[in-house]
Amino acid sequence: MPIKDSELILNSDGSIYHLNLRPKDIADTIITVGDPDRVDSVTKYFDSIRFRTKKREFHTQTGTYKNKPITVISTGIGTDNIDIVFNELDALVNIDLKTRTIKPQLKSLDIIRIGTSGSIQKAVPIDSFLISEYAVGFDSLLHFYNSGAIQQKDIAQAIIEQTEWYTDKSSPYVVACDAQLYSKLSSDKTYKGFTATNAGFYGPQGRVLRLSVQDNKLNDKLTRFNYNGISITNLEMETAGIYGLSKLLGHRALSMNAIIANRATGQFSTRPLDVVDHLIRYTLNKLVE
Repeated sequence: MPIKDSELILNSDGSIYHLNLRPKDIADTIITVGDPDRVDSVTKYFDSIRFRTKKREFHTQTGTYKNKPITVISTGIGTDNIDIVFNELDALVNIDLKTRTIKPQLKSLDIIRIGTSGSIQKAVPIDSFLISEYAVGFDSLLHFYNSGAIQQKDIAQAIIEQTEWYTDKSSPYVVACDAQLYSKLSSDKTYKGFTATNAGFYGPQGRVLRLSVQDNKLNDKLTRFNYNGISITNLEMETAGIYGLSKLLGHRALSMNAIIANRATGQFSTRPLDVVDHLIRYTLNKLVE
């Protein structure tokens, strides 16, 4: 049965609603960045660019790097935007947009996030690279989907218990990265991490300006968390949603983090743009090895 017009929304030119993309516009390897301006920071290293488009915060460019086709797309900040981007990327490759039916043979994309993050462990210094082996979502995105089979519920329960989780907040969910992508992109230059994906930048990450927070010891509790040797290492705002939707939709995902702040020491990088640029070049070269 065809998917209804109200559920799969297309623009007048046949492109997917928010991203303004058609199936021919994207490659099988996708790099996501939060900041629309960071798209150019990635594609400036490409051999060539065959496609560009912009709509809202979603900027997309597709080209080649050392002859490998790659698409770079900005998601904006937060897992609410991840819900839009990942569902629409999947629709481009796994739904026939003309007949509005799911294709009989499904395609898996490789999706790599390149983003900034703040460490909560002294042992993960500023200006370093961290790959998220696991991510815990403190938003509620994955709970809107039938996602129990892909969640690491034992780790999530340990977080609830060790942090004395406030029950009015959404229940944490934990998802693992794609093991093959982790093996491909990790090296002695990267830290292995367990990333906390927060629902905001200020209060949800324990920052206090004029508003007090419900639990001013939450970051300390997260820093002390340990489950069978697994510790939470850093905070950001997209990775858990990326891992969750990717696994549900059958794609492979990995989150590469440029650590530009250390909340445990109070330090912030003096050269954040250089650190991100170094991570971009590292990731691109690892993808073509």
